[in-house]
Amino acid sequence: MKNHPWATGIFIFFVLLGWGAREAIGGIYSLGEAIQLVETLASSGLYLGAASATSSATILALMLTITGMMRRLDADFDYDVWWRINLVAKAATVSLMTSLLLLLALVFPVGEFEGLPADWFIWLYNGLFAITVLVVALLATTVALLYATIHDVIATMTPDIDAAAQSSDKQTSEE
Repeated sequence: MKNHPWATGIFIFFVLLGWGAREAIGGIYSLGEAIQLVETLASSGLYLGAASATSSATILALMLTITGMMRRLDADFDYDVWWRINLVAKAATVSLMTSLLLLLALVFPVGEFEGLPADWFIWLYNGLFAITVLVVALLATTVALLYATIHDVIATMTPDIDAAAQSSDKQTSEE
């Protein structure tokens, strides 16, 4: 993402937002609170993990489709467009794998481990929360990269699209 610092910025933004949320929740002081927080995180994390895995797999399939479509078009696509498609595919793959890791981590029956030390639940909660934040940050980054890639493909297929957009913006501001 060296050529796209804004994508890195989006990732960092969501990681910091997640860290801020974790700090707002505060420390876990008792075993009961830790178990309750893990159970609450698990119920919402399952939906997040499933949605992220589904969207990441869909993005990967669509990126495969776009590569086939681009090969058949008459337009010449430069290296940057292909590099972005590869970058989106990498981000979607990492997002998918992280989502699967989250789903796997959430299948543990938390209530069954009440004999474990309280510290274990605190570590479990922090780990699950970190993976959840990572899933959200990766998905947001993937969407931002996907937008930039789609913009490049459209701009290559319709070279005057940026000029038309600027002309439309100028015309709107004059009215």
